[in-house]
This record gives sequence, structure tokens and C-alpha cells, in this order.
Amino acid sequence: MIWQPFMLSLQVTIVASILILIFGLSIGIWLARKQFPGQIFVSTLLNLPLVLPPSVVGYFLLLVLGRGSPIKEWFGIDLLFTWQAGVIASAVVAFPLMVESTRAAIANVDPELEAAARTLGSTELEVLWRVTIPVAYRGILAGFGLSVARGLGEFGATLMVAGSIPGRTQTLPLAIYDAVQMQRYELANLMVLITTAIAFAVLWWVRYLESQQPQSQRQQHKKLQKERFNATHRRYSKATSQLFSRSRF
Repeated sequence: MIWQPFMLSLQVTIVASILILIFGLSIGIWLARKQFPGQIFVSTLLNLPLVLPPSVVGYFLLLVLGRGSPIKEWFGIDLLFTWQAGVIASAVVAFPLMVESTRAAIANVDPELEAAARTLGSTELEVLWRVTIPVAYRGILAGFGLSVARGLGEFGATLMVAGSIPGRTQTLPLAIYDAVQMQRYELANLMVLITTAIAFAVLWWVRYLESQQPQSQRQQHKKLQKERFNATHRRYSKATSQLFSRSRF
């Protein structure tokens, strides 16, 4: 019985993590790099799932996914009480952790590193992928790890939109609740132990990545300094060669 909720939790978490990585990374970079009117309002709105009770988040999702919603009425897609609804609930609840971690990691990148890359002729997109993200990637991965752990442990919103149907929508947290209700404490103890071990491993990995963040920035700084030196040396060598060639004639 334990493997069904475990595998379903794994399935839900993997799909939710992909959504979180794509949208959380994009929005986090956008918030860190763009200044626009209403930015505080947008940031506050995105972080609401962190502070709202899970039942409130679940209620909002019921309005979005349930009867009378555009998804149901316009497209005829019925997601309630399916494992896909559990994916959406997990992603929505964990999404702010990815956004805020990405935003903070990108904002803490030394502007001199990016300026040095621009002096070497890199475009803004090249600066982002060759300098900014390599320096900030440990902070980004830390946020991703926290999002995965939060999504894996989601209970309230998942219960409201996906229910607790054994073999279909019953994830590990929901199975623990049912086991306690039925006084099957040995089964509950085993599932709690598995969940705690996974959460501990993820948090340990996150703390390790955070401790390595300054070292990553120093390494990138040295790399760019070397590239600037090599570029300057090549320009100097080229200019010297041209001057020598002219002097011969």
C-alpha cells in the first residue's frame, strides 16, 4: 500500500518541479532585472501562496478549475479530482520559493562581472547564460530544492482539488493522514520516516549549495579577469604586429 502513494507523490512532484523550474526561473530573472510600475504589487501577489492557509489556496484553485471556470466551460477540461490537479496545487504552493530564490540570487551577482563580460563583446543574452546564471546557479538550485520539498509535502490545497482517492490522487501526505485516521500507526510511522528522510536530504543539499555561493562568484570573477587579460593581450599583440609591419616598409 505504501508504494502507490509514494510513486504517485514522485510523479506529481516531478511534473510540478518541471513547471516550477520553467516559470519560476523565468519570472525570477524578470523581477531581478526589470524595474516597472507595480512591481511590488506583482511580487506580493506571487508570494501570497506562501502565507495564505492551504485551504484558501485550494479554494482559489477550485474557482479556477471547477464549474463555471474558463478551463471547464471554454475548453471542456475537467481537472478536479485528478492527479493533474495535485500537480497544479503543488506547483502553485511551491512556486514562490523558486521565484524569490532566483530573484535574490540574480540580484546578488556582482555587476562588475556582467560589465566585464559586456566589454568583451557579449550580448545581454550571452551575459545572462555565461556569467549571471553560472554565478547564481547555486542559489537558484537551492530555491529549486526548497520548492521540490515543499511540493512533495503539500497537503491542504491538494486535498481540496484532487481529493484523497487511493491509487489515483492519494499522495504520501494524504496517505499518512488516512493511516492515522484508521489508527494504522505502523504504516503511518513508516511513511513519516520516508517523508522526513527525503525532506532532510533536500534541506541538507540546499544548505550545502548556499555555503558554496561566494566561492562560485570568486571563481567566475577570476575566469572573467583571465578572459579580459587574454583579450587585451591579443589586441596588443595585433597592434604591435601591425606597427612592426608598417615600420618595415
